[in-house]
Amino acid sequence: MTATDVHHTKSSALLDERQARDSAADLLTTMVSLPAHHPSREKVRDQVIESWLPLAQHLANRFAGRGEPIEDLVQTATVGLIKAVDKFDPGRGVEFAAYAIPTVIGEIKRHFRDRTWDIRVPRRLQELRLSISEATSTLLQTLGRSPTVTDIAAHIGISEEEVLEGLEGARAYNAVSLSMPTSDGDRATELGDMLGSEDGEFELAELRVALGPALAALDQREQKILTLRFYGNMTQSQIADQIGVSQMHVSRLLARALAKLRGHLGEDAA
Repeated sequence: MTATDVHHTKSSALLDERQARDSAADLLTTMVSLPAHHPSREKVRDQVIESWLPLAQHLANRFAGRGEPIEDLVQTATVGLIKAVDKFDPGRGVEFAAYAIPTVIGEIKRHFRDRTWDIRVPRRLQELRLSISEATSTLLQTLGRSPTVTDIAAHIGISEEEVLEGLEGARAYNAVSLSMPTSDGDRATELGDMLGSEDGEFELAELRVALGPALAALDQREQKILTLRFYGNMTQSQIADQIGVSQMHVSRLLARALAKLRGHLGEDAA
């Protein structure tokens, strides 16, 4: 394959991603603009849901291996996607993906919480939770602040993903949660209180776990911008101020990142 062929292939892929993104955005705009009982609204709604199914399927796959059939997880993720489609308001200036991903993940987590009454917490998760709790208590004393996921992972010698699995897995099985008291001198402290409530590194790590390789395809600045939009609910102007670029540049970066993300999610679901 010549350099010209490679360039043509990349250009075609970018064009396909842009067209797919624009098509999904146009469908959403069309659906929202139609009255509730318009004869075409239901058909457009179905098309919107279908165009974003790869996202729901990808997020469901990231929660596989936790004792629930993948078919149930995909169905639950699809329910979350439908809720996101029905409740999405483009007038708020938030991209659909930024709204849909937390909605779908929340629905999946709710599914696990609702089905925990007959599930035993694996010993590995129990031990992992204990290690995280002890590390959090130690780091709180040595650092003089709430430790981040990165701090905990480095202290224990495990990956950020394993730390998140210990936290989220324990909550998912409803046996040990962030409200579990931990030893902190003479008083009991909740683990959730010891971890910072506004921890950008935690949110970015959680986003990495949820989206996996798809997010890894983005550069660090694109990942940060998506995290600020997904979890920080920041406007493009606020993001621009934080990272030191213009609002127009943030808009372009965000559009490019979402196009890449959507393209990789589609490949994973294929």
